[in-house]
Amino acid sequence: MSDGLTNADLLSLFGHFLMLSLLAIGGAISTAPDVHRYVVTERGWLTDAEFTTSIALAQAAPGPNLLFVAVVGWNVAGPMGAAVTMFGIMLPSTTLALWATRWRNQRREARGVRAFSAGMAPITVGLVLATAWLLAEPTREQPVGWALMLLTVVVMLKTRLSPIWMIAVGAVVGAMGWI
Repeated sequence: MSDGLTNADLLSLFGHFLMLSLLAIGGAISTAPDVHRYVVTERGWLTDAEFTTSIALAQAAPGPNLLFVAVVGWNVAGPMGAAVTMFGIMLPSTTLALWATRWRNQRREARGVRAFSAGMAPITVGLVLATAWLLAEPTREQPVGWALMLLTVVVMLKTRLSPIWMIAVGAVVGAMGWI
């Protein structure tokens, strides 16, 4: 955790999450690669391990995926970091979603609206895959990590088991030092 961020740093953090809010197609988790680039690579406010731990902690907690933004913000700058990242990620997308939903509902049968909706699906899938690739970074060189990821995908596709069970198994495997 980086202590002592200046007001300019907090304003920059807020501005970055404002911008990311409009790119969060498929949910806030799809912005994780750029959040990583900004807070780890570019600014050095978190290490790779702190970033990955922030996402794992937020994903293990009940609630929306958006919680990772608050955890990253908290780890960067404490309560003020959590506040500016959450306000930054929520304000534009919430405003736009309310307006766009009303607009779309009035034009739902228009060809352009249907084409736009259909075109967003592959973009969403690509962003989620980029996030998965980034989060797999610590285990990409380990066969056990790949096996665990493959097993998780198969279980998710073939069962209705809650993802919390896969997270729990991953935590046990990690705690035992297998990955």
